[in-house]
Amino acid sequence: MDAVGRAAVRSERRQRYIMTEPDLEQLRAEIDRLDNTLVETLEARFNAVRHVAAYKDARKMPVLDRERELKVIAKTVGRLHDKAYAPQLQEIMEKVMAVSRNLQIDILADNIRKREQAGDPIRVGYQGVKGSFSHQALEDYFAGVPKVEMNYVHFEDVVVAVKNHEIKYGVLPIENSSTGGITEVYDLVRRYDCHIVGEKGIKVDQNLLALPGAALEDIRKVYSHPQGFEQSRAFFRKHPSMEFVPFFNTARSAKMVAESGDKTKAAIASRQAAKLYGLTVLAENINYNNANTTRFIIIADEPEHRPDANKITVVIATKHEPGSLYKVLGHFYACGLNMTNLESRPIDGRSWEYFFHIDLTGNLDDPKVRQGLQEIAEHSAYCKILGNYVSDEDVML
Repeated sequence: MDAVGRAAVRSERRQRYIMTEPDLEQLRAEIDRLDNTLVETLEARFNAVRHVAAYKDARKMPVLDRERELKVIAKTVGRLHDKAYAPQLQEIMEKVMAVSRNLQIDILADNIRKREQAGDPIRVGYQGVKGSFSHQALEDYFAGVPKVEMNYVHFEDVVVAVKNHEIKYGVLPIENSSTGGITEVYDLVRRYDCHIVGEKGIKVDQNLLALPGAALEDIRKVYSHPQGFEQSRAFFRKHPSMEFVPFFNTARSAKMVAESGDKTKAAIASRQAAKLYGLTVLAENINYNNANTTRFIIIADEPEHRPDANKITVVIATKHEPGSLYKVLGHFYACGLNMTNLESRPIDGRSWEYFFHIDLTGNLDDPKVRQGLQEIAEHSAYCKILGNYVSDEDVML
């Protein structure tokens, strides 16, 4: 039967239900028949999704491709003969996409576990490119560990890859000794419910890099992550003719300058990036703080227990009433908990209310620590332990 014939049959069925009083049992029998067809179709779709997961896993591709999902949904809804059902079909297809996505995530997670049991390299991700401080933190923290390194454009890409089990660990900068906390990372770790399982401090030396043959007076535009500019502001006050151009990160800035072939462009980056991309160091150590250090955190989808863990990160929200933060912080003192850092972040949609990310020393196996955190939780509107891990003694904050 051709498409015209099938459309005529569907139209006849609809008219029959409209013009005659349908029998409920007949309607249920028709729905059962259609459900059988639907089950066969969905089972075939799930089998195809498994093949897609295997393809993506082999090629280290991300699970989520939202642009592709939206195109499939639009195309499916567009095939409807009765457009009145478009909202219902769109809702169903969104759920089908979510279920298919979760199936892929489960398959990837199972594959990771199998590879780990077989002693295969772990997958670790970072934001940026080789030559970045994030890449250096990854190399230092996982030194001697068999691993597959995967790089991403944005911080959020790393977090999503961890949650989707594309990688086991992610490496993210969380704090700099000169410019303070990296607020986006604090928000992402909390929002995606990640766990901190380790940290690594990297001494940051910022340098002005340009193409071979370029001179300092040739430079008109300088590319860097905003933190690179902030850490080097004293140097640039002496060179007001240089224009700042914010870029993804310092290493990608160096890579872009190298590929541009333009001697009027420069980047703020490490000496390692200069060697990697064939650039010349026009000015070295331009950061104003010679003890400039960035603390990187290692995140995972699941918490990890280590008997030698000595640092805890917790996030709390206080009750919206006078003195609430003072009262909660008082419990840290009363319980003998040594707080080493506190960072506040606004709560979306609630003016003048904040999350507080707090680092403290201790191990969750210690009854005094557990009791102290329990009391803090009881007097907070929100309390979540993000991780208990081994501190990096080389971090100088």
